Amino acid sequence: MSNGKSIAYFTMEIALETGMPTYSGGLGVLAGDTVRAAADLKVPMVAVTLLHRKGYFYQRLDASGMQHEEPVDWVVEDYLQELPQQISLVLENRTLRLRSWRYEVTGVSGYKVPVYFLDTDLPENTAWDRTLTHYLYGGDECYRLCQEAVLGMGGVKILRALGHENIDRFHMNEGHASLLTLRLLEEEAERANRKAITRDDVEAVREKCIFTTHTPVPAGHDRFPKDLVSRVLGNREVFAEMVDIFCYEHLLNMTHLALNLSHYVNGVAKKHGEVTREMFAGYSIDAITNGVHAVTWTSAPFRDLFDRYIRGWRYDSFSLRYALSIPKEDVWRAHIEAKKQLLHYVNRETNAGMDIHVLTLGFARRATAYKRGDLLFTDLERLKRIAAEAGEIQVIFSGKAHPKDQTGKELIKTIMQAKRALDRDIRVAYVENYDLALGGMITAGVDLWLNTPQPPLEASGTSGMKAALNGVPSFSILDGWWIEGCLEGITGWAIGENGRMGTSADRQKDAAALYEKLEKVVIPMFYNDRDRYSNVMLHAIALNGSFFNTHRMVLQYVLKAYF
Repeated sequence: MSNGKSIAYFTMEIALETGMPTYSGGLGVLAGDTVRAAADLKVPMVAVTLLHRKGYFYQRLDASGMQHEEPVDWVVEDYLQELPQQISLVLENRTLRLRSWRYEVTGVSGYKVPVYFLDTDLPENTAWDRTLTHYLYGGDECYRLCQEAVLGMGGVKILRALGHENIDRFHMNEGHASLLTLRLLEEEAERANRKAITRDDVEAVREKCIFTTHTPVPAGHDRFPKDLVSRVLGNREVFAEMVDIFCYEHLLNMTHLALNLSHYVNGVAKKHGEVTREMFAGYSIDAITNGVHAVTWTSAPFRDLFDRYIRGWRYDSFSLRYALSIPKEDVWRAHIEAKKQLLHYVNRETNAGMDIHVLTLGFARRATAYKRGDLLFTDLERLKRIAAEAGEIQVIFSGKAHPKDQTGKELIKTIMQAKRALDRDIRVAYVENYDLALGGMITAGVDLWLNTPQPPLEASGTSGMKAALNGVPSFSILDGWWIEGCLEGITGWAIGENGRMGTSADRQKDAAALYEKLEKVVIPMFYNDRDRYSNVMLHAIALNGSFFNTHRMVLQYVLKAYF
């Protein structure tokens, strides 16, 4: 077991199955897709995450559209195998015990990548310590710091206890795991029979570590005050002697720690790489654009279609470029089948009365201000006019707001208010409890994927990539991955101009641009020129589906970062 695994992939969240609520959104979905691609490509990897027994949360919307959260109960033993090995970790001068549970991801040829879920819910631990791995992104600063110590430091220790001694590279998926570097520094000193950590240890650890940052939003970078760090992690000499490594602006900054101790750092799209280099001047930061796992996110009708026309696509996602040879009528038939499945579900869950013949827009993202899920509803009267004169539209929304994100919750309420205001003119549905299964249905079943972030705050975005695999074109602001994926009128359509910061005036411009292109280009093509619309669908698969996938992405990590 130990000799065959040389990359350890650390992530705070991971999406592996719908019934395992161990993820909140894009970061976790990307982690799951990364591990699946590694298994397909036989990349020697193990993954480490936390066992979130209470899940992210169960979402319930009341009559006003206000989100309420409830814990998610799931049976861990139904999905994971408990392992006998345990380790100890000292936090706040208390010794807590830590165990792990194993899940295996099997690739297309049978190769397996293990995922270890760390768990502090043991009877030997205090009542509070037992909850440390319960809630994803829950609790106060102290809870979060303890969680991240369990993930990073505890994760390295449990790997050693499980026999993974020969790991060459440690890949941090976001800064939550960057305390693994502290444990690796201590290992270097222990190996040399020293108590003190030296600058040579820093260089040795840097050679082992890779860091992927996912957010250009400052709130996404965890920072902790020094007194809390001392209380939780103890007064380690290295904190005082290497302040330049651990701290930034007098705080333990998890992003800067990962930057300082990684030999390879990357953003998750070309534009995001540029933005990140501006945020963290002085660091060498590359870019590897995200992808999605093709087999996972291709709906059953399209999987059957690709199996008929593109043999081997499950092993080689790049072969989807041959989709251009698939007859358009077969693509449309597969799309209608996926659309029927989605609308049947949406109508059953929301009583929205969605019509299979109506142009259906989809927007399913985390509900937060910069993603601007309500941009479509900036001018309701104009939207009504477009639907009445250019052609009918209907819209499906889904997505959760973080429990502490009041602005995100208000965004959902705004969409629900617009739904009521448009009731007789445009059908709108907001489907609760967005998860892997629902995400797959929406991205495959709508006719057009809508994405309206405030530039340049969309690091990458992957929902449009999932849609592309199912022949669904994107209609999106030029930010994140869409700057690379958009060929106007060929793979989809752009909204507005690139690179503009989102002031309120720009919001009005973006909304106006959205309405103009929807009315004059997209709706007429959908209803009046099915051949051209089907051609865009084919190019979405052949150009975007074949490139924006995790097979390509993982191979880039192998070449640039791992070996």
